[in-house]
Amino acid sequence: MSFDTLPSIEQLEGELKREKRKKNYSRAFRSTVFTLVVVAAVAILVVVLFLPVLQITGASMSPNLKSGDVVVAVKLKSYETGDTAAFYYNNNLQVKRVIGVGGDVINIDEDGVVYKNGEMLGESYLTEKNLGQCNIDFPFTVPDETYFVLGDNRYMSIDSRVDTVGCIDKNLMAGKVFFRVWPFKTFGLIK
Repeated sequence: MSFDTLPSIEQLEGELKREKRKKNYSRAFRSTVFTLVVVAAVAILVVVLFLPVLQITGASMSPNLKSGDVVVAVKLKSYETGDTAAFYYNNNLQVKRVIGVGGDVINIDEDGVVYKNGEMLGESYLTEKNLGQCNIDFPFTVPDETYFVLGDNRYMSIDSRVDTVGCIDKNLMAGKVFFRVWPFKTFGLIK
């Protein structure tokens, strides 16, 4: 063995520094990946559990919500008349407006004017009133722990006026739709 082929102290120190940099880089990379995975998982949990993001399909809520709009909802314990709410129906998310809650008496006349507990609703969000598809008898008392919902486009909407849909159980409510994120020209709070 010759001493000419052994590395010098400077070469050994240089190699040691390179190995430490590799180890530090590897540790920083793993830490960054772990942080990104945790942040993504938390974001997904927040979206799924607290702030569902939905894409509107169909015309039942037009002109206020159009097919293709992307909206955000927030889960609530209860909903009030006038709230735009998302709920599960036949394993699909639907979006309609809450008109009545358990115990309310709903009446809709032939012209589509809605009365709740004997008082006409001021539905400023509507562009046209219409009785639409309806096969239930009015006045109708909303069962406890359910919501009576109607689409804003009363002519097109299939909603609580049809007994196959009926009132929506409180456990099927996914959230109050409160914010539109797409398209950007209508970005903002929803009435």
